[in-house]
Amino acid sequence: MIFVTLEHILTHISFSIISIVIIIHLMNLLVYEIEELRNSSEKGMIATFFSITGFLVIRWISSGHFPLSNLYESLIFLSWSLSIIHMIPYLGNHKNDLSAITAPSAFFTQGFATSGLSTEMHQPAILVPALQSQWLMMHVSMMLFSYAALLCGSLLSVAFIAIAFQKKIIFFLKNKNFLSLRKSFFFGDMEYLNKKGSVFKKTYFLSFQNFYKYQLIQHLDYWSYRVISLGFTFLTIGILSGAVWANEAWGSYWNWDPKETWAFITWTIFAIYLHTRKNSRLQDQGTNSAFVASIGFILIWICYFGINLLGIGFHSYGSFQ
Repeated sequence: MIFVTLEHILTHISFSIISIVIIIHLMNLLVYEIEELRNSSEKGMIATFFSITGFLVIRWISSGHFPLSNLYESLIFLSWSLSIIHMIPYLGNHKNDLSAITAPSAFFTQGFATSGLSTEMHQPAILVPALQSQWLMMHVSMMLFSYAALLCGSLLSVAFIAIAFQKKIIFFLKNKNFLSLRKSFFFGDMEYLNKKGSVFKKTYFLSFQNFYKYQLIQHLDYWSYRVISLGFTFLTIGILSGAVWANEAWGSYWNWDPKETWAFITWTIFAIYLHTRKNSRLQDQGTNSAFVASIGFILIWICYFGINLLGIGFHSYGSFQ
């Protein structure tokens, strides 16, 4: 009983802290960026990490096995993985360009785990014979680490595309008489400069705008490539360890199970991303690879969540049924 109480306390603490972190991010984004608040949000994510770590340790002790036996535990572990990725730039004394992606992702993941699943699914499950293996920790943890990293990297690629094509999108919307977009971030001040009739100021603003946009795109491309590379490595290890485990449990390294098939498709897509990103031309700025990563974002959710909705195949342990 005490373990259940501690689990509830830690999950509520972590979710409350990450909710405050989201509010701080919104304040910095919509109102004014305050350095002290930004540092507080980083410390909040560290506190969230330790809270979820405590939950996983307590669940491990109480259940007697690594807490990855059902969908609820895997979602909590995914949120924990996202908090780790969030802290990587912070621990390396870099500006945390991942925070706008990792914090909301961890928030929604943990929110769905705690509120979107039934109470019965929150209970630790007894491992079926196929899961009673040392490969459980290796295979499932690697897959979830890869999902967390690939989801973050894919979202960064989506942001890359949105910013890279912002000028074209706004030009298209202007033709549709969307006058409100004339006050957008990049073009609002341009009207003011035109009214003043200052060619010098306009030129200066455009130069600053293009430099800021170029710098932001470079940061998004930098982190997207590195986070996806990390996730691809974890995904490869996860698939290989899963094949060894499948041979041990079912007598075959590969069975073309729905989960295995979609994992292979996901691996192929991100292999294509890494190939196109590595060989992209300078003027291309990684746009083609970013589109590939955006497709990978959808495939990850199909592989992780979509198959669980169906509850079919050998990997139906984490389904909703």
